[in-house]
Amino acid sequence: MGEPVRVRRLMDAEGQKLQQIVRRGSTSSVRYRRAMIVLASAGGNTVPVIARLVAADEDTVRDVIHRFNEIGLACLDPRWAGGRPRLLSDDEEELVIQMATTRPAKLGQPFTRWSIRKLAAHLQRLPGRPLLIGREALRNLLARRGITFQRTKTWKESPDLDFEAKLDRIEYALTQRPERTFAFDEFGPLGIRPTAGSGWTRQGRPDRLPATYHRTHGITYFHGCYSVGDDTLWGVNRRRKGIDHTWVALRSIRAARPDGAPIYVILDNLSAHKNWRIRAWARRNKVELCFTPTYASWANPIEAHFGPLRQFTIAGSDHPNHTVQTRALHAYLRWRNRNARHPDVLAAQRRERARVRSEKRVRWGGRPLSAAA
Repeated sequence: MGEPVRVRRLMDAEGQKLQQIVRRGSTSSVRYRRAMIVLASAGGNTVPVIARLVAADEDTVRDVIHRFNEIGLACLDPRWAGGRPRLLSDDEEELVIQMATTRPAKLGQPFTRWSIRKLAAHLQRLPGRPLLIGREALRNLLARRGITFQRTKTWKESPDLDFEAKLDRIEYALTQRPERTFAFDEFGPLGIRPTAGSGWTRQGRPDRLPATYHRTHGITYFHGCYSVGDDTLWGVNRRRKGIDHTWVALRSIRAARPDGAPIYVILDNLSAHKNWRIRAWARRNKVELCFTPTYASWANPIEAHFGPLRQFTIAGSDHPNHTVQTRALHAYLRWRNRNARHPDVLAAQRRERARVRSEKRVRWGGRPLSAAA
């Protein structure tokens, strides 16, 4: 009959460590149970007694004792097997990511986007290299690699050959000559119809505006002028855009600086802004027209001020006609010019700037956003 299985004689440091683990506990239940097995065996307990003490199989107790006799306290640390072996190699995972981020139409599939089910089925039918992967495993793989389901956005790349030169001129006017720089643009169209908005009300009882399908009042456009140095916004409502209305707005801007010194006016590339008569008048009156690059009207500083205008006068409104709408708009302009640094106005302007910049994916000066932004 063989000798009973028991641990070798413990060294002082080993005994103290085992006693510490058993008395104080351990963050790992495996370490705690194995320490109890070793300490109980060192105390002269037999394998069946130890098995009942730790609620384990006798073979497990013997394995722990043998491992301790071989490698000491290192036997307390679990050696996880890692679960089920990987079914996909690194190269195969890269292939899955490449397929997921490629439009299905480019792979001969009759749809514009993948679903998890369609992508898994396509991977299983790859010629010569089928990849068998379940839908949940595929979803976890995409999430682990940072591939998420997102809405598609559109954008336009400016084809303007003078893109940088125009932005540099606008930046010069805004930073070096702000007291003599103005911005002009049209805001609209403004129709007569109830417009959704937001406001304070009792929970579950929002304000409601009547819907309308009969719009017999036509539309108007707000022709806005903004003085960068004075932080002042003014303008008028017109029934249409046109050369004559642009000319009137430019004359009002010129009248704001009657000293005859040069001024700068930032405006977009609408044909009504680039008429030869307007250009000739601008040269005679020392008005430099700084046109924004093509598809880059975001460079016009007045765009940020149209956001608060929409938020505080159009959103949540139900004007009966254009006369009432125009009076409300001009009442806001008077309040705004008296309270240009009001926190609500500044916050609305920041939101509008952030919205425009995020849509255009560029910062001021045409510089692309950094990867960290």
